[in-house]
Amino acid sequence: MSLLVEVLGSGTSSGVPMIGCQCAVCQSPDKRDTRLRSSILLSTSQTTVVVDTTPDFRYQMLRSGVDQLDAVVFTHEHKDHMAGLDDIRAYNFIHQRPMPVYANAATSDALKRDFYYAFSEKKYPGVPELDLHVIGDEPFSVSDIHFIPITVRHLHMEVTGYRIGDFTYITDANHIDEAEMEKIRGSKVLIINALRKEKHISHFTLQEAVELATHLNIPQTYFTHISHQMGFHEAVDAELPKGMALAYDGLSFSVDFPVK
Repeated sequence: MSLLVEVLGSGTSSGVPMIGCQCAVCQSPDKRDTRLRSSILLSTSQTTVVVDTTPDFRYQMLRSGVDQLDAVVFTHEHKDHMAGLDDIRAYNFIHQRPMPVYANAATSDALKRDFYYAFSEKKYPGVPELDLHVIGDEPFSVSDIHFIPITVRHLHMEVTGYRIGDFTYITDANHIDEAEMEKIRGSKVLIINALRKEKHISHFTLQEAVELATHLNIPQTYFTHISHQMGFHEAVDAELPKGMALAYDGLSFSVDFPVK
């Protein structure tokens, strides 16, 4: 079976261009230097899932023409990854059902806190309708798409990455334990965060991400969650080893995964 992966956003929490910034990257005419907040879309012939609902969620869905959405899967509770959830209301109206949502315990608590009105006993008409599933380390499925959770560290926060067949998605990380690293090993395609070239307290640098992908011997790696501090897409891409590239909004590719 084939899984289509589309990068809906490849930027860090401020996006690129960043508000008020006049740097050369933020003013770049190259469309690959315009980055919405990080998110991906996963689809098969029968199922469509979005990973994270960024502040740009509404525009991302419109830009990619996503008329059918079967579930939302979250990586963690930071606002640049979940702030757009309210706009799931459109899919509630279209599909006439609650939206299944999958998140770890901490993210589930944050969703209940930040979108309290969607979880209240007496709901105001038109609020998001959510069917929340709390996930842990065990694999789970959304129809024919099977997820293996991977726990990574974002400074002190646990973030959930996902392995789906031959594809792995990791965002907001600066450390991965060896046991969790083994879940990534064997992937044919990896998307992983690389904020910038300079050291950061809670994100992999470009070099750290390159070294991790090299260590795991991944045939094709794309770097995401990119800051304007990284530099121009074209210039940075040209410096990367074979089989590695910067992700960009609209990038899409297919990978195989087993039918279960």
